[in-house]
Amino acid sequence: MPLKAIAFDAYGTLFDVYSVGALAEEMFPAKGAQLATIWRDKQIEYTRLRTLCDQYADFWQVTEDALVYGCAALGLTLDEPARARLMGAYAELKAFPENAHELTRLKVAGVPLSILSNGTPWMLEQAVNASGLSGFFDHVLSVDRVKKFKTAPEAYQMGPDTFDCAACDVLFVSSNCWDICGATWFGYRTIWLNRYGLPLEQLGIEPHRIGTSLSDVADFALELAQE
Repeated sequence: MPLKAIAFDAYGTLFDVYSVGALAEEMFPAKGAQLATIWRDKQIEYTRLRTLCDQYADFWQVTEDALVYGCAALGLTLDEPARARLMGAYAELKAFPENAHELTRLKVAGVPLSILSNGTPWMLEQAVNASGLSGFFDHVLSVDRVKKFKTAPEAYQMGPDTFDCAACDVLFVSSNCWDICGATWFGYRTIWLNRYGLPLEQLGIEPHRIGTSLSDVADFALELAQE
């Protein structure tokens, strides 16, 4: 099967969601890393609950709600300036250091690249620009279009619809194993970018490949493109 395109998850895959931990630590000494972890976990939990219950709110709102929860759980005072500062940092997350080089390899090879993310269009534009990744992506797809978060099939369907191909002709890339499981069930070819050495989710489904950095993704994609 020919590789028609690559669809990247954004948060945790291209952009380091835990890079806000340094600012959180500065603002809340000895609590920054814990806050960043709770913030991320609750953010994902809220996307699932809202999709399951058909109560969509966009990812910016979900992210802010998760931050408020995280601070409350740790007994931290989150005044309006602190909230604005942390949310502003989330809007401009750092990219992983190998991204530009590996995306250039794929771009030179002529593989169409896209982002398929829970983020809002505004959030994704901000993150792409702030991380210096402008110009790499042919499409930036937000679940705002379908008002359902991944792993809803409607979210994944944006990839085949955009590239006018079957799901199996698209390589889906994510650092989130739950996202990879959903995408594999949907029909994508998948590579789990396991940056943190986590165990595979026990859901009876496995990715087509597992890597640890975007260089592994580029190698696999170029291998598929030559088939």
